[in-house]
Amino acid sequence: MTTSSQTQLTKPAVALHMAMELSSTTWKLAFSDQLGRNPRVRTIDAGDFVAMCEEIEATLRVFKLDEDTPVISCYEAGRDGFWIHRSLVALDIESHIVEPASIQVTRKKRRAKTDRIDAEKIVAALIRFKLGDRHACRMIRVPDMESEDERHLNREMRTIKAERTAHNNRIKGLLVTQGVTTVAIDRQFVERLDLYQTPAGKPLGTRLKERLTREFERMALATEQIRRLQMQQATMIRQANKEPEGCSPAAMIAGRLCSLSGIGPVTSWTLSTEIFSWRDISNRRQLAALVGLVPTPHSSGDDEREQGISKSGRAELRDLMIEIAWGWLRFQPDSELTKWYQRRFDDGTKRNRKIGIVAVARKLLVALGKYVRDGEIPAGAKMDGTRKFHYMASLMPRDATPKAA
Repeated sequence: MTTSSQTQLTKPAVALHMAMELSSTTWKLAFSDQLGRNPRVRTIDAGDFVAMCEEIEATLRVFKLDEDTPVISCYEAGRDGFWIHRSLVALDIESHIVEPASIQVTRKKRRAKTDRIDAEKIVAALIRFKLGDRHACRMIRVPDMESEDERHLNREMRTIKAERTAHNNRIKGLLVTQGVTTVAIDRQFVERLDLYQTPAGKPLGTRLKERLTREFERMALATEQIRRLQMQQATMIRQANKEPEGCSPAAMIAGRLCSLSGIGPVTSWTLSTEIFSWRDISNRRQLAALVGLVPTPHSSGDDEREQGISKSGRAELRDLMIEIAWGWLRFQPDSELTKWYQRRFDDGTKRNRKIGIVAVARKLLVALGKYVRDGEIPAGAKMDGTRKFHYMASLMPRDATPKAA
């Protein structure tokens, strides 16, 4: 008679699990120490950590746990960012931030949703996650304060570019309402307002010209701010290439990326601060999933099909990688990736080119990750050691425009 070996399961360490459902005025706290126990739910004022500690102590007494029992906290990623996480860590509380879309919910057409229900779901998912169920939810990686601070440069530039585009479109739209369609928005735009006429030969209204002038001033200010941010990025990249000692990891990685032909300072800084400088990425699938460039197969019985890329990552990073991929085909014609694209997708049809550029973006992201981590230059890629930085043309008066560094 033979006996089958059984897997030895270790009893999990006793801990108090706390889930937080956040709002602008109140926080809903759900406590539990094990699966199957009805969570203890309490409400405190938003940001009241003293009341939170009091509720933790009260819950330890209710659950008959020791005072030194470890506390494990979790809340959903959202508007509040990471300051709550850092405050909890300072109180010696193990903290996690969960991706909201990863928490399992019922698929009924209508389901009850309250802060209490959400808090109870989060604490149950947290307990399962700590027991080893990696499918219970997904925790996000929290950047340190320095890495988070580095991201403001490129994120501010993206915001200001959107504002500049809005002002530009508004100016053109206001002129189109008067029948003026051919307009050059440059330094002399305000001076030419008196020359514009409607198709009937009448000048523009006084109030309209005043509004256009104010819109142009806001657009010129946004353009100048973008120019200054570009100059700041270029200065930091130059300094990292010349004197790497004392520079931040983000600047050094951006400098390395910028040495590749076809990748400029803005894109290299974005890739560095958002992906490569602080994230612990272990494989290529994690890297592609970060920007939503992984496939999503559907296989059920005899039904097998490919649904396309997941698009579940950062949308702005995915758009940026596709933009870089188009530039890679232009500036790196001798690279192996460009030749692969030309052999497989460049058959003259627009649909295949669009499908192929997404594949190029994924492969290029993986290749850049190897280049940053191991120094492995993408096959056939050429380096640009004499990079010249270009800045957005300023619309401010020439005497108020700073010279490029």
